[in-house]
Amino acid sequence: MQTDVLKPQIKGRLAPSPTGALHLGNARTFLIAWLSARSKNGKVVMRMEDLDHPKVKPETAAMACSDLRRLGLYWDEGYDCGGAHEPYLQSRRVHLYRDALQKLLDKGLVYPCTCTRRDVESAQSAPHAEDYQGYNGICRDRYPDFATAEAFTGADRLPAWRFFAPDREVTFIDGFHGPQAVNVARTAGDFVLARHREGAGYQLAVVVDDAAMGITEIIRGDDLLDCTAWQLLLYEALDLPAPQFTHVPLVVGPDGKRLAKRHGDTRIGHLLARGNSPEKLIGLLAWTCGWAEFGEELTARELLPRFSLSAIPPAPAVIDTQISRFLGL
Repeated sequence: MQTDVLKPQIKGRLAPSPTGALHLGNARTFLIAWLSARSKNGKVVMRMEDLDHPKVKPETAAMACSDLRRLGLYWDEGYDCGGAHEPYLQSRRVHLYRDALQKLLDKGLVYPCTCTRRDVESAQSAPHAEDYQGYNGICRDRYPDFATAEAFTGADRLPAWRFFAPDREVTFIDGFHGPQAVNVARTAGDFVLARHREGAGYQLAVVVDDAAMGITEIIRGDDLLDCTAWQLLLYEALDLPAPQFTHVPLVVGPDGKRLAKRHGDTRIGHLLARGNSPEKLIGLLAWTCGWAEFGEELTARELLPRFSLSAIPPAPAVIDTQISRFLGL
């Protein structure tokens, strides 16, 4: 008699950075991620990614949670409600990144680098640079440890930890863009993990945290598609199970660039304060994803039976004159 194999529960995550207020572009991606997990009876984690220290504004973390809840997006564990994987603030998880970095050091897969961006660009402009666009590994054997590299750069600039990228293809199937094949060594070279003595930087932190929190699917903007192969190399090097990745189109202004102040005030808090209801905003975001008629007002829960990744247009969603007038911008 055939027995069913129990599948692990789907677990998605919302991972805002407290560097500014949540805007329509952030909200759209978080809505898609939330719907994806909930439509499969999965759980949702809220993690606050606050490692971008110069830009972090601590007060915006609570604002982001409040805005998402007002839109009807709630979570099962996370930053402001606790859970089995506390803490949910990356700046308090540095010890985990340090442990992961040590594993990579023990395997000879990372090294300190003092090259500036100009150094890297200069190396790429050498003859036949079109055959190799990545970092050329000049610091691979230059410094015995981070402290030596730090002494070289001085107090004004921290060295970087770079990952030794293997010269082979990394293949994966993106949930929106389909099959991908990337040779990281050829396209990026040895990439930067962090500019922090203990490895607290985006590339390493998200891998460590998503694995530790049991995240099975990651839905994020397609501006991060290119670095997915980098992170898959880290999952492999750390012997961690990799999640399913899905990268969705961004929300942009009429000029085709990501949302900014020049496109008007698209902050969720501002739009709600101007009298736009949560249902109006959710309905608008649903319309940009192909799930609703223009002007339809809906709750996030009402979208669950309509959710479909394949319905999302492949082009970026544009905040044009029609939308601006609709929102009273």
